[in-house]
Amino acid sequence: MSDRLAGQSALVTGAGRGIGRAIAERLAAEGAAVLVADIDLAAAEDTARAITDSGAAASACQVDVSQRASVAVMVATAAARQGRLDIAVSNAGIMDRMPFLEMTDEFWQRLLGINLTGGFLCGQEAARQMVAQGGGGRIILVASNSGLFGGRGRAAYGASKAGLINLTQSMAIELAAHDIRVNAVAPGPIKTRPEQGDEPPPSVMSRMPMARFGRPEEVAAVAAFLAAEESSFVTGHVYGADGGYTVAGIMEG
Repeated sequence: MSDRLAGQSALVTGAGRGIGRAIAERLAAEGAAVLVADIDLAAAEDTARAITDSGAAASACQVDVSQRASVAVMVATAAARQGRLDIAVSNAGIMDRMPFLEMTDEFWQRLLGINLTGGFLCGQEAARQMVAQGGGGRIILVASNSGLFGGRGRAAYGASKAGLINLTQSMAIELAAHDIRVNAVAPGPIKTRPEQGDEPPPSVMSRMPMARFGRPEEVAAVAAFLAAEESSFVTGHVYGADGGYTVAGIMEG
């Protein structure tokens, strides 16, 4: 693993498990000191322990990304423990389904509150810290290919992720003057739990050129690229990590 993030300070939300954990581990492996944040403090501490056991730098904190006060404390904690904040990855989110005609206000507000409002709060608080300390920074939002097209039962989830994509673009435009780059990674079908089985369901496989689940580490590799100097002229873009799922049309023939 390279040391291209050596001397950098990062935070990752939703890093107690799954994609967030993989991103935190990858950034740390590339030299960044990482604040591992999750609403489940025990899970965050487990990730941080695994990172420090590997010889890299990490610490844990609890955060509820739907609450500004909690997000502000997280950002201040990263800056205090690590000296500054260079990289912020807003990954925390939930995926749930409910038919549109049955969707409740509570369901809608819960998904948008965590996924979209959470991205806004994390992005804004991180950007304010980066502007105050000077020197620019990088903000990465974890969206989804569900934000690019519709799906049954996914009105709330898809809307939240589509909102993150537009938020990425708008933030990139406004924050460029402060040398803060903002990009998103949009995972497709990623295996994060054993109960998902060995391969995606037939409805996915029928339009999946790479015909397999992605791994959290493959999403983390994209996030690491967006956090590194190699992407210094990249801002406002959404990078799919989806095995070609988003671009697939007619697969027969």
